[in-house]
Order: sequence, then C-alpha cells, then structure tokens
Amino acid sequence: MKTMWAPWRIDYILGDKEPGCVFCNAVTTHDALTLFKGDISMVVMNKYPYINGHLLVAPVRHIASLDELDGNEMKTLMMTIEKAVGIIKESMKPDGFNVGLNLGKVAGAGVEEHLHFHIVPRWYGDVNALSVFADVRVIPEHLKETFNNLKPYFDKVDISDLK
Repeated sequence: MKTMWAPWRIDYILGDKEPGCVFCNAVTTHDALTLFKGDISMVVMNKYPYINGHLLVAPVRHIASLDELDGNEMKTLMMTIEKAVGIIKESMKPDGFNVGLNLGKVAGAGVEEHLHFHIVPRWYGDVNALSVFADVRVIPEHLKETFNNLKPYFDKVDISDLK
C-alpha cells in the first residue's frame, strides 16, 4: 500500500476548533476566505474544497432549514447563487456546476446548524483515476490563489442587485 502524506492536516485535527458557527463568525469578524458579505447573504470559500472554486452561499441569519427563510431571504440567496455562478463562469471557465445543499448531518451537512448551499465548478476530466482508486483528491490550485483570483469579481457585486 502506498501512503500519501498530508502533515498540514494535523493542525486541523489536533488544533483548537474555532468556537461558534463558522458562518456567523465570517459575518462578525474578518475571515480570510469570505468573498462577499451582504445584509442578507454571504459567499465564502470552502476551506476543504472538492475542487478549486468550491464556494458556500449562506444566509447571514443563523438558521438551519429552508422553512425558516422568509421570502426575501430565499430570493436573495438564489440571486447570490446566480451571481456567484456567473462570477465563476467568467473567471474560471468551468464546463458545468454542481449546486446544492445538504440538510442534516445524515445528508452530509458538515455545518448542519447554519443553512448553506454548495457551488462546485466542474471541468471535463476533473475526476481522475486517483480519486476513484486511491480515494485521494487532487486540487490543482492553492486555496489562497483561488481566493485572490475570485475576490476582485465579488468586490464588484452591488448589494442592491441582491434585494
């Protein structure tokens, strides 16, 4: 059996966990992975992405389920998702997207207490044999580089367009 070493992961495994909700913390503090903060919605990069450009869109309000959203929040979230998909299309030129949400821990929600949508850009050939046979994912671009490429696009988002 071959071993792939990832010693940088030990900091996450053994390190102190950030208290509170990661999305609420992104709203109230400066988070290096937050691309956009509006009055109703936010866009943050997934710290552990499936592929580069994997974004999370969440309501600012701390809620766990769709039925807790009011009509304006639902509309704003969908408009934020649409805007984020457009930005990724323009900046990263993917061939398609997976867009969705996981409701509840059994459904795969890593942060089940704060509703959030995943936007995962996809390219032809982005699933390779290493993922299939070795259960290892290769992400070709560093998270900070992806952030630096996307941030100027999100800085141009007009909050009034999302209401």
